[in-house]
Amino acid sequence: MQPLFAKNTSVFIRFGILASLSIILIALDKRLPDTVSSFRTLLSSVLYPVQLVANIPAEVYRIAAHTLKHPEGGIQDNAEIKKLNAKILSLQVQLQRMIALETENQRLRELLSSSSRVNGKSVLAEILSIDVDPYARKVLVNKGSVHQIKPGQPVLDAFGIMGQVVHVGKFSSSVILLTDPNHAIPVQVNRNGLRTIAQGTGQSNHLKINFIPNNADIKKGDLLVSSGLGGLFPPGYPVAIIRSIHIDPAQPYLSVIAEPTAHIQSSREVVIIQDEPDLRDIQNLLETQD
Repeated sequence: MQPLFAKNTSVFIRFGILASLSIILIALDKRLPDTVSSFRTLLSSVLYPVQLVANIPAEVYRIAAHTLKHPEGGIQDNAEIKKLNAKILSLQVQLQRMIALETENQRLRELLSSSSRVNGKSVLAEILSIDVDPYARKVLVNKGSVHQIKPGQPVLDAFGIMGQVVHVGKFSSSVILLTDPNHAIPVQVNRNGLRTIAQGTGQSNHLKINFIPNNADIKKGDLLVSSGLGGLFPPGYPVAIIRSIHIDPAQPYLSVIAEPTAHIQSSREVVIIQDEPDLRDIQNLLETQD
């Protein structure tokens, strides 16, 4: 295979060329976002077969391990097990919504004489790979535009919100995780409705909770759920649990760290929520209860 640079090329020249190319690509992404997005979509479609092939060893290992553990069923049982796992995941996502609503309903019982469960269309997906960039927290899933996936759609595992879709190819999509430093999500304390923002820190098990006043009613162990503000994430789904609270009298806000409820490091199957009811429908429901 022909090398990219000649053997006698200086390290500084190589660095200069690569740095220049990086700057040009960044500039093009800013100036011609539609063109770059189309190129990214085309590239993801071309690379999708390669990603599938790269995922084969892990899949073969998983099937072989199961076959050795359960030789009486063999490979034939794997399809049934996969279907059962998908069903369990779907039920767990519905269950977490109900658990979060249980506490909320105690506060809203005086306002509403009855409650209405809100469901959205969703699709199951598998994580194909993890971004190797140490400064980003992203994963690739095996669903794309042919499955009606769109940028901004929320992604959950069986335990809570994991992130949202940022780039969509024909057969695969890139998902930014909650823990990415460039990601933030509106949340509220499930116990009392206190609203705030959860922002990624770059660490796999840490979220920074912003703008909590020193005298706020918040404590270690509180569950944070999505508030629905902004319209990107559906309300009421688990996001994180408060793990530490530090008070600095010289600062107006608390230093709060939370741990995501989603199993970001280990979950393989996820749910992508494709649509949610218009917020005006929810407002109409509330008005009918007055």
